[in-house]
Amino acid sequence: MQEEYIENLIEQFRTLPGVGYKTAQRYAYSVIEGSRERAEKFSYAIKEAKDKIGFCKVCGNFTDKEICNICEKRNRKIVCVVKDPKDIISMERVKNYDGVYHVLFGTISPLEHRGPDQIKIKELLQRVSADKIEEVIVATNPDVEGEATAMYIAKILAPLGVKVTRLAQGISMGSDLEYADEVTLSKALEDRKPI
Repeated sequence: MQEEYIENLIEQFRTLPGVGYKTAQRYAYSVIEGSRERAEKFSYAIKEAKDKIGFCKVCGNFTDKEICNICEKRNRKIVCVVKDPKDIISMERVKNYDGVYHVLFGTISPLEHRGPDQIKIKELLQRVSADKIEEVIVATNPDVEGEATAMYIAKILAPLGVKVTRLAQGISMGSDLEYADEVTLSKALEDRKPI
């Protein structure tokens, strides 16, 4: 019977992204071998996060308030458009961006039957008009869906006269040219800048 409880715990850890059986097994044994207090703190933290964290009503970022700290304190004239709230965390590591965000909650993907109406593009249009936004930076992934979404956003914002930019793409800092694929090299060449 005890093996059933352990396997159930392992299976719950396996539901997390990027966690395979061996890692889930290590997590499960860590919980079992650890103190009851640590297990209770862990389960309480999960419950609190589920109960208290929601989405900012302005941008869609994770927050425990109605409007997130970024939307309250930043320059609202520049909006960086991202696919998911977790992308904001990545962008925030840069430290020199002072604008706000707009979360689409997906990208345009005809193969998955997801068009512009299934993501938060209408809300972006409303923000651009209402807040007199000067620049929209599209920071979707450089894949087919991300590119299609970026092109669509640029097309629908063009009549509004707002500046639409895309994150530069190309070779990563510290990498070797010999390991870069043709698409990455082509994009790097296309986005080259004077020095």
